[in-house]
Amino acid sequence: MKEKELDMFLQINTRGVQQGFHRSLHYHRYEPTPYAALEKLFQVYEPLSNPKWVDYGSGKGRVGFYIFAFHRIPSVGIEMDEGFLQVAQKNLVTFQKGQRLHVRSICFHHGLAENYTVCPKENTFYFFHPFSVQVFMQVVGKILSSVEAYPRTVDLILYYPTTDYRYFLEKRTAFILLFEIETEAVSGSNGSECFMIFRLNGTDKSLDFAPNRG
Repeated sequence: MKEKELDMFLQINTRGVQQGFHRSLHYHRYEPTPYAALEKLFQVYEPLSNPKWVDYGSGKGRVGFYIFAFHRIPSVGIEMDEGFLQVAQKNLVTFQKGQRLHVRSICFHHGLAENYTVCPKENTFYFFHPFSVQVFMQVVGKILSSVEAYPRTVDLILYYPTTDYRYFLEKRTAFILLFEIETEAVSGSNGSECFMIFRLNGTDKSLDFAPNRG
């Protein structure tokens, strides 16, 4: 299905790119992940056991609705823009009606990503390049603190990952790159579009949660 058709099928409205730029250079404008890219992701990626996703910069909520509708994965979306949050909440109402069930497994949180407290059951963290590497480092620091307090395996899924994101994860954390998924042919992009999935086995007692690899 195309973007419009899938939105209609899910009874939501998540299309459109945010116009202009945020007043802070640390936060990037909203753009939904293409449905074709999400389909490609799940053709290759096998979710963790009992997955609970956090979508940083969730916008109008597309990722959360998609993964619940097709994979029954619960999620929380973190969004700093109140206008997008209101759209996501309206989408949730119509999505619930379309699914013919009371969806308690999708929720949205208004606030900055770096201020969000990671819950012990959350184990998969999604980023479509929502902010600068400086903010990303703070967010990953909170994830690592949660894993240290409540040991578990966690995944980071990066869409359109930047060199800065990758360098930080590979050089300054214990996350390991599992694999990359090229998506250019699927979504029709001309850029260097791909997913990168990083994993941390937090149950490994030998892990240093604040490594410095140079």
